[in-house]
Amino acid sequence: MKHDALGAHARDELGLSEATAARPIQAAFASATAFSSGALLPVLAAVLTPVAWVSWGVSLTSVVVLAVLGVVGALAGGAAPLRPALRVTFWGIVAMIVTGGIGRLFGV
Repeated sequence: MKHDALGAHARDELGLSEATAARPIQAAFASATAFSSGALLPVLAAVLTPVAWVSWGVSLTSVVVLAVLGVVGALAGGAAPLRPALRVTFWGIVAMIVTGGIGRLFGV
């Protein structure tokens, strides 16, 4: 503490150290990878679905992928999979409906 009072306080009282320091570049790459991989199946659905059905195909694919990711997340966290999967799926559907409604309202 004689040489670095602030460092000692951060380490001893707050539990901060080099090992727990933020790594914004690593976090940015992890987020980019997660979002890209999460968008892969809906984008494939958009490409592979006939033009007249693209909106429904992407929406259905997104809902199914959300349900699967809810199950995977629950199992990874040690929880029972049903409630988290339903929660993620429900709020995903709500978000899609709200987004679609705003798009329709503004003619997009």
